[in-house]
Amino acid sequence: MTANWSPIAQEERNQLCYGVWGIVGSTAWWPGVVNIWEEDGFAGLASSFRHELGHPDLQDPKLAAWWAAAADMRSGGIDRLLLPAPWTRTIEELCADGVRGELYAHEQVKVAPGGAAGFLELVRAEAVPYYARFGWEPVGAWRTALGDDSECFLLWAVPTYEQWAEFETAYDADPADGGWKSRLRASVTSFDRMLLVDAPLSPMRIGRQPSRADRGEDWPE
Repeated sequence: MTANWSPIAQEERNQLCYGVWGIVGSTAWWPGVVNIWEEDGFAGLASSFRHELGHPDLQDPKLAAWWAAAADMRSGGIDRLLLPAPWTRTIEELCADGVRGELYAHEQVKVAPGGAAGFLELVRAEAVPYYARFGWEPVGAWRTALGDDSECFLLWAVPTYEQWAEFETAYDADPADGGWKSRLRASVTSFDRMLLVDAPLSPMRIGRQPSRADRGEDWPE
């Protein structure tokens, strides 16, 4: 996904790898991964779709070898198109800023229809300062497209496992300590957090996009 596919996507689709993570199985389903890709808006995504699907078999020929190898390691998946909050940094900005976590917290939030953008503004104003008390840094905040504006995703870089534990202890004691949990409950219809760890060539881990130089010698393009 990183070295074997991302360099092609960068060149032919202007598609950047935002991150590839393994799911910490104790916190969600397993085995599993989360992949996030950065497109140049809807126009860039439209071009990317044409590039991928404009073939009789609805598959980019450059992906044939990748799919053949990946088929034995996949059982399916769920994709979404995500729209970033105005204050979400691009992956190049995150790498330039040196953002990285020993682990990451991935949060899926459901709100009332039409409430996604307003919730992301609440996150910027209240959640970011609250999480910063424990050293957590916002990596991304998105709302789901092609729906009723009722779903958001948040991603946080957590510097150490100890800082994750410190946060969870305080969050469990909320609202006595800060009040974010009670504020969250008043604003959403459902909420779920799971933990992730960087894949070896995830951009924030290596500080750049994956390249062909990262490939194993036996990979044919």
